Amino acid sequence: MKTDEEMGLDRGGVELETDDEENQARQDNTDYSPSSSSSAFSTTTTTSSPRLCEPSDDGDHESSTFIWPQSYRQSIDMMSNVSVSVQSPNLVGSVLRGGSSWLSNSFARPGSVFRGGSSLVGSPFARTDEASLDKPLIRPQIPYPDQHYLPAPPDCRTPIDNAVVRKPSFKELPPSPECSTAQAIVNGLNVLCGVGLLTTPYAVKEGGWLGMLLLLGFGSISFYTGILLKRCLDSSPELQTYPDIGQAAFGRTGRLCISVILYLELYACCVEYIILVGDSLSSMFPNAHLNYLGFVLNSQQLFAITTAFLVLPTVWLRDLSLLSYLSAGGVTASVIAVLCLLWVGTVDKVGFHPGGTPLDLANLPVALGLYGFCFSGHSVFPNIYSSMRTPSEFPSVMFYCFLICTIVYSGVAVLGYMMFGEFTKSQFTLNLPPEFVASKLAIGTTVVNPLSKYALTMTPVALSLEEILPSNHQSRPVVLVIRTLLVLSTLIVALKVPYFGFVMALLGSIFTMLVALILPCACYLSIQRRSTNYLQVSLCVWIILVGVACSCIGSYSSIKQILSKAN
Repeated sequence: MKTDEEMGLDRGGVELETDDEENQARQDNTDYSPSSSSSAFSTTTTTSSPRLCEPSDDGDHESSTFIWPQSYRQSIDMMSNVSVSVQSPNLVGSVLRGGSSWLSNSFARPGSVFRGGSSLVGSPFARTDEASLDKPLIRPQIPYPDQHYLPAPPDCRTPIDNAVVRKPSFKELPPSPECSTAQAIVNGLNVLCGVGLLTTPYAVKEGGWLGMLLLLGFGSISFYTGILLKRCLDSSPELQTYPDIGQAAFGRTGRLCISVILYLELYACCVEYIILVGDSLSSMFPNAHLNYLGFVLNSQQLFAITTAFLVLPTVWLRDLSLLSYLSAGGVTASVIAVLCLLWVGTVDKVGFHPGGTPLDLANLPVALGLYGFCFSGHSVFPNIYSSMRTPSEFPSVMFYCFLICTIVYSGVAVLGYMMFGEFTKSQFTLNLPPEFVASKLAIGTTVVNPLSKYALTMTPVALSLEEILPSNHQSRPVVLVIRTLLVLSTLIVALKVPYFGFVMALLGSIFTMLVALILPCACYLSIQRRSTNYLQVSLCVWIILVGVACSCIGSYSSIKQILSKAN
């Protein structure tokens, strides 16, 4: 069997054809497609190679159907600091239809290709001919003997000095290879080591000491599925993001479903940020409240509303590069929180008290969702891989990221539960005695980090909605309204379901199981179905079954706990 490197294609380069080769291709193609030019995109394969787009039915290759989303790559790069942390903040601007988009300069990437003075990339709203996703992004290949290669029609090429080159589209432009292996590890840690760290002691309380085996199990499986995403990307140089993989595996339906799941996960994370900041500030100021004309707000509700109004202007920002630099300190914030926990336990002499339940089967499903959420970073892994200077080092990057995160998560879980035992709260920072300086530092760090990440997390969701709008409705007032409504909606959900631990367990049970376990295996089996052996197929099927079972059990338990709390 061929290795992944042998099966994978070169992730770069541009396909050139001379005029003679193009004329010969037209003659060879005459017998196969005698009718319209649009039929030139069809093949007689039993299993076609992955293609991201198909032409429009009217045969006009220059007017193509809009494929959603187009803004995923740029917005996720900004959120995960892939594009910002490894290159200068002077991002290349982009030109839209009449310059209507006021956000375009914030997400344009270096290396844009210009044709006729307009940028082919850099705009999440670009729907012009040059930026269309409906032109084929994955060129037909001949990976198997029974496939018939059909050259792309001449309409998709622009003559340049007796040569013909395919017009690049929004997703075809390769990322700037500026991310070193060390920078990729930092980016990976920044994605993985997040707010899930705060809940690991609570997960031990819910599931018992033996429940920590779930943490090790999810870490190992998530590492493997991260490698599967890399193998899917290697199947074609045009695949760069998770939605690309979904479309290559299951067509436009796969792209749509995966995109919706990823955006819902980001939206739910924003809800968690509001709950987290509200809980943290209310622990510092427990007596804060508001009573106006019979309208009463407790401290948690008051600070949740305050948090929403604090992050609202950041969501309106045109340039998020400053916030991306602040959120790059996610790893630093996690280190500070861990050091403060250790300081309170040793120097401030809260002490460590061995004990606890070996295994709590009744509450184990809640711990299952919490442990699963700790490794929810697969939506960004393809972007990290596509931005690496040395893609072959990606498995090493994944190994170090998951190893470090598993060690940190396990250490915090043990320390936190030994310090607070059965009194452990959903966030260990809420258990820290407020009179200690280390406690104030830990809570302050916990507050600042989500505040800086909220806009970056919500921006991909906002852009995905804005690009659906007609071009004449992509004005600044409309954009402001959409983003304001998104923030207010997350506030409403946070006020209705203010249970940080149970909400995180629900997110881990639903989204993490889908994004990190089920979908990578399903996409891999679809894209690489002819190059997998029996062992790989069996392992992927087993992971899918585990993911489905954990998702059902964890979701049911979390929803049940939320409803019982609400009543």
